Amino acid sequence: MKRALYLLSGGLSGFFIVLIMLIILAQIIGRMMGFIVPSAEDFSGYALAASTFFGLAYTFREGGHIRVNLAIQRLPETLQRPLETLVLTLAFLLLCFCSYYCTYMVWESYDFEEVTHGYIPIPLWIPQVPLAVGMIAFNLAVLDSLIDNIRGITPYYKQLEGEDVSLELIENPDEAIATQASSKERAK
Repeated sequence: MKRALYLLSGGLSGFFIVLIMLIILAQIIGRMMGFIVPSAEDFSGYALAASTFFGLAYTFREGGHIRVNLAIQRLPETLQRPLETLVLTLAFLLLCFCSYYCTYMVWESYDFEEVTHGYIPIPLWIPQVPLAVGMIAFNLAVLDSLIDNIRGITPYYKQLEGEDVSLELIENPDEAIATQASSKERAK
């Protein structure tokens, strides 16, 4: 279930990138043929924001966010887990705040019936929904890692640290990680 949420989030992010490409392609072809695509820049901007926010949870889960761990990796392992728990807790609290206000922004736009100022006015809450949903998914991804860390399980993003990501790892991560662990054991 959790994996499906992360894959859906990443898939939606990719969909919106493709949508940006199609909008820009339509705009290029339209200019060559003498017509304009109304509000193409606006819709591309909305798709870019949607892609960014939908991609947060998937990227976090796959270890794609930049983590500065110069200090934490030099600590003894007995201190690393509590510090990682503290950092994940602070991140979760910050994301709760962000998720709340993103959702509140969508509700407020819906409640006040705000519309965009582009050539094609649309209700403002429509392009804002992916921001709130993406932020909530990111919040859940951090919470998932926090719970794993508290339970003594290495969070998934840390399992991928320093490893080359292969197609096998993306398609079947549990099996690939077990294979990597057994090959490391044999190497010792």
